[in-house]
Amino acid sequence: MTTAPPAGASSTPTLPDFAPIPPSAFGPALNDQGFYVGRIERNLYWVTDGVYASAFLTTTDGVVLLDAPASIGGNLQRAVDQVAAENGVSHEVTHLVHSHHHADHAAASGLFGRDVVRIGHAETRRLLLGYDDPDRPAPEVTFDDRYTLQVGGERVELAWRGTNHAADNIYIHLPDHDTLMLVDVVLPGWVPIYNVNVATDIPGFIDAPGIALSYPWRHYIGGHLGRLGTRDDVVTHQQYFADMAESIRIAIATVDPTPFFMKYGQNAWAGVKAYIDSVTEQAAAPIVQKYTGVLAAADVYTASSTLALVESMRLDLGVGIPVLHT
Repeated sequence: MTTAPPAGASSTPTLPDFAPIPPSAFGPALNDQGFYVGRIERNLYWVTDGVYASAFLTTTDGVVLLDAPASIGGNLQRAVDQVAAENGVSHEVTHLVHSHHHADHAAASGLFGRDVVRIGHAETRRLLLGYDDPDRPAPEVTFDDRYTLQVGGERVELAWRGTNHAADNIYIHLPDHDTLMLVDVVLPGWVPIYNVNVATDIPGFIDAPGIALSYPWRHYIGGHLGRLGTRDDVVTHQQYFADMAESIRIAIATVDPTPFFMKYGQNAWAGVKAYIDSVTEQAAAPIVQKYTGVLAAADVYTASSTLALVESMRLDLGVGIPVLHT
């Protein structure tokens, strides 16, 4: 049963305040159309709307687009047109590489018509065929482990190195441009959003930055927010989660579950919730304190990711799961 608010009560919710964003998290200013396009190296460019990021490679045989984020949408072609006009190259997008199947990074694909050659992991094709989303035509060119895309004398190395953020999320390496693109894992200057960036495989997500660092590169495209990343950004991300995991181990070892289950008795789920919430709160607090001012939104999303990592460590790794011996 719902009740109306008292007469005269405001319908405007009371919103929390969060810590200021550290200056290091910000990228370049957007133009009047709401995007920024800049050169990474030679004929490789990146595009951002401040929340999502994509990239494209101009070649003698057309443009290779790396992801098609929904929020950038038609500004992707505007960015390509701007670069083409400034450099006297083709503005025709002939190839589109999908990092993975998620709509937020892929739904502008449909804007480029049916003649574009779409490339992605075999699982990306399987999933998109199943979803039958007209905004996300399934890739025609697929691979299982590795694929080298060669267009107009340029090359893009694609590799699937195991599940991480999503089952089909791939590494996009441009060795001739000193650049790696790995979407939805390390978000330069920021913490991941809810639940370890809503990762399908949290242990795989934790391992992915180490794999990224095994490639040679200087420029990193993370698919989100307003700036490119560096190798130091990846290391900071790794340290954030290493500190979180250590804090969780300490909390699991020191928070006694007995009082929670004594309090709630037969309501087992209430006991579980209260205990896990207490572990999460204790584990998250020092991480928020350490990384606020270092990584943007550490005070916003750390508790959520700590809860997800608590459960992954318990259920995937067996941390703090006692075995009854009889």
